[in-house]
Amino acid sequence: MEYEVLKKAIEKTLQVYNAEITPEATFETTLGADSIDMAQIFKLVEEELKINIPIHEWARVKSVKDAYELICRVKCDE
Repeated sequence: MEYEVLKKAIEKTLQVYNAEITPEATFETTLGADSIDMAQIFKLVEEELKINIPIHEWARVKSVKDAYELICRVKCDE
């Protein structure tokens, strides 16, 4: 469920095809995301999953897999 929410947020924010969103895809290089895009993606995920992801954690996220693992970690902690 969390992975699908993340993919949906990435698709909506970056307007990329679902097939481009793989665990190995990097936000900056592969998907072309900048820091504003990342904030929008995490905001959508937070709203959908009713969680709060600390902003300082976003900076460590490089790939879709990193984002998914962060979301799972935050969700488990709440």
